[in-house]
Amino acid sequence: MWNVTFFLHMVGTAALGFYLILPFVVGGIQKLSLGAQEGAINTIRVTNRFAQYGLVIQLLTGGYLMSQGDYSPAWMIIVTILLLAMFAVGGIMSKPLKNALAGIREKREVKEETSKLGTLSALLALLLLVMIFFMVFNHII
Repeated sequence: MWNVTFFLHMVGTAALGFYLILPFVVGGIQKLSLGAQEGAINTIRVTNRFAQYGLVIQLLTGGYLMSQGDYSPAWMIIVTILLLAMFAVGGIMSKPLKNALAGIREKREVKEETSKLGTLSALLALLLLVMIFFMVFNHII
């Protein structure tokens, strides 16, 4: 059972890899034509939803793996808070995505929304990098 759970945990990790490249994708959106911006933002919206499912997989499988391992309570609290923060920021990101899509369809400027997306995507990438750090160096705490 542990091997299957660990495999699913790695599949969830692969889904979250999107968050590492997201700041670079969002950074180039303003340079695109309106049609390309709409396609890019729609793709980000769909992929963010996919990554949110990856977070659910991480929550379920990670909880099981933590119950089977010997981890410090401080480490478990830190990684749980990081995971919940990623859930929150990923969810918060859905509103600027919807607003940007609506703005593009109305042919108005979406600089404010893409600025928010840039900030949120950078925060998600940072949270994921910190999470990876604690996963690799779980013996530090």
